[in-house]
Amino acid sequence: MKRISIFITAFLLAFTLRVEAQIKVEVSETVELMSILSRMAGFREYCMDMAGQYSKDTEIWFAPYKEHPIIAYYQGLRENHSIGYDAVMSMAIHLDINKGEVKFLGEKSDLEKRWHNVDTDDFVARLNQFYTDTRFHEFYQQHQEFYEEGLRTYETNVMQYFHQEWYARFYGTEPTEKFRVVIGFTNGGGNYGPHRQLSDLPKEVFAIVGYYVNPQTGKAYEKGLDYASTLIHEFNHSFVNPLLNDDSNIAMLKEIGQNLLKLSPIGMQRQNYAQWNIVVNESIVRAAVIIYMLDNGFSVEQQLKEIFDNVCRDFRWMPELVVALRTYASHREQYKTLNDFYPEIARCLGKYLDDEKGRIEKALK
Repeated sequence: MKRISIFITAFLLAFTLRVEAQIKVEVSETVELMSILSRMAGFREYCMDMAGQYSKDTEIWFAPYKEHPIIAYYQGLRENHSIGYDAVMSMAIHLDINKGEVKFLGEKSDLEKRWHNVDTDDFVARLNQFYTDTRFHEFYQQHQEFYEEGLRTYETNVMQYFHQEWYARFYGTEPTEKFRVVIGFTNGGGNYGPHRQLSDLPKEVFAIVGYYVNPQTGKAYEKGLDYASTLIHEFNHSFVNPLLNDDSNIAMLKEIGQNLLKLSPIGMQRQNYAQWNIVVNESIVRAAVIIYMLDNGFSVEQQLKEIFDNVCRDFRWMPELVVALRTYASHREQYKTLNDFYPEIARCLGKYLDDEKGRIEKALK
């Protein structure tokens, strides 16, 4: 009986730890604060107004503050420092609100680089005034029921497709970062992946996912699978990005990544992928999403759509890279981790470049 008791206790403890480790979807007051400020300043990526009644409530509540001093100042930050898109969310996750005061968390150097020449102390002081003058916390509190319903819907319709245990199994390593999912209720179709590194804590990577209400049905996240691919994608970055911190991997992929970027510079820049290492990481992550779909029972049509979407986004080497990762997945006795397979990834992408060069040269003969 004692052995049984110990076994049950151990099982319950393991189960409890596993449950606690599961990612919970969150709402963030600082994300809503920065998103709504950006909306008030006319940042088009935060003016999609896809949240139904919430968008209308936002417009009504904050309309009297369109001439607030921070608005013109913030528009100047966009004009002079290109603040927008993911830079907005980078600031949002580096803010905390305690006893009615907005405070900056962490180090300025940890912010997205567009903030580095901005006086962040001045910005936070102005943001505090906006937070107080607009009675922002009151607005946030009044919409708690709406936020909670959105979180429940996302958990039900989207998280069922997210299998966290797949990642450590596929990559052969545990995640080096803590992953958090936040719904940006003002963000519409915008999805962002900022990160932060607070002192003495693990690095945190955020998937800040947009919110959309179908105007015909009044419901959000109806096609949960369409939203799941974003979440599946972002979590892959926690495993893939650290591999390019290795000097030997950089040596293997740098020239290849630069040449991939040269193949479609305009398309990549439009997606804010203007650096070779981002193109390499995005390529591997996107191919890994398709392997995830293969391993987790997604239909052939869904897999084909994912590949086609990536090709249309100028990741034209996606079919070849998927084939390479399938080889990795089927030879795990040879490749214990994805890092062990990195030379084959370099070989795959290098061959793609050689084949493209050959096709072009053949056309000119």
